[in-house]
Formats: sequence, C-alpha cells, structure tokens
Amino acid sequence: MLIVTGASGKLGRMIVDALLHNVPAERIGVSVRAPEKVADLAKRGVRVRRGDYSEPDSLRHAWEDAERILLVSSNAAATGGDPLKQHETAIAVAKEVGVQRLFYTSQVSSSPDSQFPPGRDHAATEKMLASAGIAWTALRHGFYADSMLAMNAKGFESGVLTGPEDGKVAWTAHEDLAAVDALLLAGREFIDGPTPPLTGNEAFDLTDLAHLAGEASGRTIERCFVSEDIMVENAQRAGAPAGAIAVMVGYYRAARAGEFATLDPTLQKLLGRQPTAVRDVFERIFS
Repeated sequence: MLIVTGASGKLGRMIVDALLHNVPAERIGVSVRAPEKVADLAKRGVRVRRGDYSEPDSLRHAWEDAERILLVSSNAAATGGDPLKQHETAIAVAKEVGVQRLFYTSQVSSSPDSQFPPGRDHAATEKMLASAGIAWTALRHGFYADSMLAMNAKGFESGVLTGPEDGKVAWTAHEDLAAVDALLLAGREFIDGPTPPLTGNEAFDLTDLAHLAGEASGRTIERCFVSEDIMVENAQRAGAPAGAIAVMVGYYRAARAGEFATLDPTLQKLLGRQPTAVRDVFERIFS
C-alpha cells in the first residue's frame, strides 16, 4: 500500500489526487489527524486512517501494510513545536512497520548552513533518513508559488510589496510538484536519496513580482524596501509568533544568499511539459 500523510492539506491532497491517476484507489492509504476532512477519499476507495506524527501508535495503525510512505514535512516550528522530533518519530515507526521506501517533502534550501530555518530542519531530517537503514527519497521542492501569494497577500491587495532586500526565487506550483511526487511514489519514476532541485523554469524577486502582478491585475504595484528591524517590529506589533518571525527573517536572508534561485530541468523532464509559469499563477488569481 502507498501511504500519503497530511492528505487534508493542500499538497498532500494534490498528491493523492495525482496518485489516483497512476494506481488503483485500493492501493492508496492516507494518514491524517482529522479523517473527517477527507471523507470523500474514503468514498472513492482510498483507505483513510487517523495518524499523528506525535502519536506513534496512531502511525502504526495508519501505516499498516505500507510499502512506501510519503511524509509531508511538519510545519510545527512556526507555532513553537518540534518538527524534528515529529520526523524522528515518523521515521522510526516507518522502519518498525517494514516500509520499503520513505519519501519526504524537503526543499531546495536543505542545508545545515541554510539561512532559512526550515532549510536546516530539512537537512537534519535528510540526515535522519540517510542513517535509518531504509531506502529513501528527499523531494527537494522549489519554493511554493502559493507561499509567495500568502506571504504577500496584503501587499498585492494594497498595491505595495514591502520587505527587506531579497533575491531571486524559483517559484514552483503545488500541482506540478504533486504530480511528480505521485509519479515517484507510484514507482513510475525513480530517484534515490535527495532529488535534484524540483523547480520551475523562472526565478523572480519581489521587484519582478510587483511588475508581473501589476500586469496581471491591471493596477500599479510598487516595491517598497524596509530594514529587517522594521519588518520584525511590524510583525511583533501584529502579534506574529516568534517562530513565524524567525522563518520570515530567514527567508529574506536566504533569498539574498541565492538559496532559492537554482533552476533545474528535472521537474520539467519528469512532468513531460513546461512547469506552470508565475505569470499563469497571477493570471489565475487576478482574473
């Protein structure tokens, strides 16, 4: 059985939907904290069971008869939790139940020296996978285009993208990554260990995005530079958690360092088509 965790989230659900085009529903299982959110999948023949990275017994039940498991990375750090402890638990249970291969949603910034806190967590998790004695694949995703939209939602609405100096980012669509993740999980394609960067074919900074968004929306959208200190003060005043602020600061530092700028043809090769363009993302949002 092929197991997808986090299937009630955007990426996990897209992976399951793509997987249904590659294998019969009865070969697919999902592991979610709230099974009622994916009741429609059960009606389609997918096995739905409750599974929580913080509760090993729930994972043992959810992952019964698993051949391959796709671990969607935890975002617990943003709210003060410990994603590495959760990943450690998940990897240990996967080994215990005899899984043949683990897939993990990593990121292009994965490095112990990354300026981006999630990048350091991804590197630490990949190290756990490498020493676990299980076959594994780390899916090094490009930075999600949807994250760009969420991070700058107020700016797109107000017409001013505000933030410190940044750098080019190879923004990548969820649907493209989900399609490739499903191909690998289904065994239609094979990559062992860390994948090459799974990115779109274009890299843009905030100044570029302001221009592209302006073209798509028919409005003038400006880019306003502020210091990191001012950005942090504004975030604290708005009540943002400390973990979320650390991720935000780390994003700008990592972008300036070029950690998200790499362009690689692997995603296009596996998709068999051009990845979704950022212009198309904006056209869809602003239309």
